[in-house]
Amino acid sequence: MSDSKFVKANEKIAEKVVKGHKAIEKGVVDGYKKIEEGVVGGYKKVEDKFVDKFLKKDGETIEEAKERIKKEQKEQQEKNKKYTKTTEEIQAEIKEKLNK
Repeated sequence: MSDSKFVKANEKIAEKVVKGHKAIEKGVVDGYKKIEEGVVGGYKKVEDKFVDKFLKKDGETIEEAKERIKKEQKEQQEKNKKYTKTTEEIQAEIKEKLNK
């Protein structure tokens, strides 16, 4: 009989401990999410101001400027691909030269 009292008491304590840990976890996660939203929101504001002041062309919205910049960057990367080589390509060329 005394074992069952201890078991029940232990279960009650375990439930309260788990409940406490879950409350702490929720608080930490919620706090992190708020900080993350604040940081990301602040970054986006700075990014928009920068695009507006330095990169936007006349008659262009900030979003249009961002899309144009992404497109230009992608085109430039594609252009540069033909002038750049991967490590594997360079290694193959070196092996080929050494084997001659």
